[in-house]
Amino acid sequence: MLDRWVTAKDHTYPAAGVDVVETVRNLSSRELAPIVRKVDGEGHYPEAVIRAFGRAGAFACHLPGQTPGGADLLIAIRAMAAAGEYCLSTSFCMWCQNALAWYIFASDNAELKTGLGRRVAAGEALGGTALSNPMKTLFGIEQIRLKSKRVDGGYAVRGALPYVSNLGDDHYFGAVFEAEDAPKRYVMAIVPCATEGVELSGNTKFVALDGTRTFSVRLHDAIIPDACVLADPSDAFIKRIRSGFVLLQAGMGIGLVRGCIALMNQVKGPLGHVNKYLDVQPEHLAEGLGTIEANVERLATTPFESDQAYWRAVIETRLALSEAALAAAQAAMLHCGARGYVASATAQRRLRESYFVAIVTPAIKQLKKMLADMAH
Repeated sequence: MLDRWVTAKDHTYPAAGVDVVETVRNLSSRELAPIVRKVDGEGHYPEAVIRAFGRAGAFACHLPGQTPGGADLLIAIRAMAAAGEYCLSTSFCMWCQNALAWYIFASDNAELKTGLGRRVAAGEALGGTALSNPMKTLFGIEQIRLKSKRVDGGYAVRGALPYVSNLGDDHYFGAVFEAEDAPKRYVMAIVPCATEGVELSGNTKFVALDGTRTFSVRLHDAIIPDACVLADPSDAFIKRIRSGFVLLQAGMGIGLVRGCIALMNQVKGPLGHVNKYLDVQPEHLAEGLGTIEANVERLATTPFESDQAYWRAVIETRLALSEAALAAAQAAMLHCGARGYVASATAQRRLRESYFVAIVTPAIKQLKKMLADMAH
């Protein structure tokens, strides 16, 4: 039997012959589909499924320096899409996990890569990303929320973040904070939730994605050691990882649109005689999604491309996916009609989920602002 992991030059990557996407698809059908209503209705966190995806290699396919041929996001995106066909909450948690691994392995911190990084890539250590605020800060939308002062061996960080997902007491997240003694100098680091002075609280009820372990996070002079620093200063590093950060989100949108197309096809038998008069048909959505997926595939092979035209294409593709998700979910709702309007229906859940694709950072309005800024 072929080992699931092969080691070469001290780098670990999914073994040839292991079809990560197909494994995730099978796990989603067998283990995720039966609990989707529990995830959505009760805020159940699908931890066992997420860890199973990790064991399948879903969080280890896109890592810089760890795979033959260089960083390629495509398998990771396809795996997230496979889960997203069933559940956006789970697909989003996968993105959080993938983003965390992306930060670690794109950095020059060898200790983090060989320690925590490998555990994150295997789904043994879970976590997320607190880059919503800094991503908005860098594009002139918000002020940075975390501040720090230099202490012996690291930084004392204070401040609050309203929403950080895929967290728990033993989880980790990537964060950016401003150095108190050097305004506008930002440091990026990994924050263990178990650190003294890190407080998680979560009483907010969302209209969807309640099963994503989303907390507000407060840091009360939490000591973040130099061993956890990814980049100091972090401006060039964030510019380097930003395309991957955005492109990896494509899996969520692709999966949701596919799920909506499937819903529309499911009701063709009983409702096709009247649904045929609706403007948006599943064939239209499939054609549009095919164009978007082709763009994603092209962009995902060179995530460190620094050309401005490439970055613009990443933003335009992400925007197209948000708009496609909204259109697909609305179309699915109209095709399903009253049967999609009951509280337990999949169509109404997908409609609620679609708004998340459109408002998670970078939201549609931020993407449009970024494109407008580029035009000046």
